[in-house]
Amino acid sequence: MIKVKFFKNGNGDIYCFEVLDHGESIVCAGVSALTFNTINSIDKFTSCNFSTEIIEDDGRIVFMCQSLKNGKKDDKVTLLLNSFELGLQGILEEYGKDIELKYEEV
Repeated sequence: MIKVKFFKNGNGDIYCFEVLDHGESIVCAGVSALTFNTINSIDKFTSCNFSTEIIEDDGRIVFMCQSLKNGKKDDKVTLLLNSFELGLQGILEEYGKDIELKYEEV
């Protein structure tokens, strides 16, 4: 099962996500495409200073935008992260037994 955890700041904006346990199913392919497209879009279309960590041993990808974590507003990054979340919610509706979404507010 793929597990995605979103971290939200005090404003309710996503500033970090972690994707775990990639498999080889169509769900994994969809989640991977959404994940990398989101990261690449933030890199290309925004000035967000972010970090990513990819740990191949356990299929983990961690993305964090430090300025959003600190409560700074960035409408472009927020839009792209909300779009990522929406895409994953669509996958969850169709393939609920293969993906889990969790949230943590900091």
